[in-house]
Amino acid sequence: MTTPRPILIVEDDPALRATLAEQLALGGDFTADEAESAGEAEAKLANANARYDAILLDIGLPDADGRDFCAKLRRDGRRMPVIMLTGADGEQDVVRGLDSGANDYIAKPFRLPELLARVRAQLRIFDNSEDAVFSIGPYMFRPSVRMLHEPARGRKIRLTDKECAILKFLYRAGGKPVLRQVLLNEVWGYNSAVTTHTLETHVYRLRQKIEPDPSQARLLLTEAGGYKLAPAALDTGHA
Repeated sequence: MTTPRPILIVEDDPALRATLAEQLALGGDFTADEAESAGEAEAKLANANARYDAILLDIGLPDADGRDFCAKLRRDGRRMPVIMLTGADGEQDVVRGLDSGANDYIAKPFRLPELLARVRAQLRIFDNSEDAVFSIGPYMFRPSVRMLHEPARGRKIRLTDKECAILKFLYRAGGKPVLRQVLLNEVWGYNSAVTTHTLETHVYRLRQKIEPDPSQARLLLTEAGGYKLAPAALDTGHA
């Protein structure tokens, strides 16, 4: 059971936007939020409670060229994957779209299974890239190098593969509890030789690294038969 990834659809055609939102949510892998203009998208991105792991961006928006908007997102430091949707599929159009900072470019009309596959592919690439940085409490979390950086104290904390995977999955859960068995299966796979005691040991060691007082956990909490990251410690904006 994985946590659905939030996607922002920026498209001025209401019928296409609704279809995309419905199809994204269908398999349970994604949740969809919608904007009909660059201005509305920018307002949603600026919302402190918003988090988007990828953006589907139409080029022909009523208040902006999608390529210019994409370039602005990059200038603002937003690094999540952007997949452009457009009826203009000439070579120059594709090049200009990619040069503006888009990760992929898909021409209308497109097949929805192909679009979903491309979204998944871009998320896999991003999750393992140097650009993937998440804020957890006082730390900047870089999964690609298995490290937590605490800027205020100039401290870097090295994580093991499993500790990194635990933090990453709990971050994806957005502050909601994850049952021990679910977390065990996600991090170790369906391995009958691994027990919840193994997970508990790793969580204990992780707390020794990240909690100011490991006996009074404030970041990595135990709750409802599992674990969660304290919602207040999560940066709701995706890097």
